[in-house]
Amino acid sequence: MGAQTIIARRASTCVRWSSAASVLVVALSVSSAAAGADGFEPWLAALRAEAAAEGIGAATLDRALDGLEPVPRVIELDRRQPEGRLTFHDYNQRVLSESRIARGRELLREHRQLLDRVAADYGVQPRFIVALWGIESTYGTFTGEYPVIAALATLAYDGRRAAFFRKELLQALRILDQGDVTPVQMMGSWAGAMGQSQFMPSSYLAHAVDYDGDGRRDIWGTPADVFASIANYLAKAGWNDRYTWGRQVRLPEQLGALAAGLEVVRPLPEWNALGVRRSNGLDLPMVALDAALLQMDDGKGPAYLVYQNFRVLMAWNRSTYFALTVGELADLIRLG
Repeated sequence: MGAQTIIARRASTCVRWSSAASVLVVALSVSSAAAGADGFEPWLAALRAEAAAEGIGAATLDRALDGLEPVPRVIELDRRQPEGRLTFHDYNQRVLSESRIARGRELLREHRQLLDRVAADYGVQPRFIVALWGIESTYGTFTGEYPVIAALATLAYDGRRAAFFRKELLQALRILDQGDVTPVQMMGSWAGAMGQSQFMPSSYLAHAVDYDGDGRRDIWGTPADVFASIANYLAKAGWNDRYTWGRQVRLPEQLGALAAGLEVVRPLPEWNALGVRRSNGLDLPMVALDAALLQMDDGKGPAYLVYQNFRVLMAWNRSTYFALTVGELADLIRLG
């Protein structure tokens, strides 16, 4: 998922019914021909039959699917094309607002005891848990206003990435069948990312944790479950709490462009020998830690040496913009 997709996930959820919306309804009807020649209702009936064959209960399917209709606004957001390339500088400045940094510091202090327990159990430093929480849902204040089942059904029916969203829809129905959340409570982004951690349903089933032991994995409203679920995801992806994510660096003028990129990996002492220095001009740590060099905005932006934990952040979201900004927010929170 690229940086543009991240911004799209945070697009306004207000639905303005206008002539443009009417056009969307027509477009949805046209695309329905590809998804199901007879329309949405037969498609939904087939989906219901598939879900039942996978063991999802009839009562769950009734609650989730009865009266379900496509959401034209979801189609608009899915098809929206960015008007231009967003630079790392613009993205970074937009996400790393002073208010987000200050609030992250406050919440790190407020939840310190809980975060320390989660860190001990999963091996993930608290500041990274809070940073991901802050970027994904602005610390739980914006988790999306779309019914997840309706959004996923719309995307699965529409045809674009239909197979992916159909699988996610079936996983969402499985979550409902397990009783962790009701259809009314299952709110998320237009693309189906759910709760304060913004997990897709498949990620929820693989990584969500009932940390407070109440019998429900509540990533919508229970901080303990939110924090542990984030930490569990990172731990399973290979996080190592002995190290950080990386650091911003200064580059020597003679360092060629061929040295940059995630595929070029050298230990820190080798980068130091090439003239790469910390951002304050001091030598790099003399630790045999592998690092790759990233030069942002075609070499016109900042440069970073990134470690294995950075690659774990990219397993969460395959965007260098996202992973770098999570790392920087975590550092700024720690410094507060």
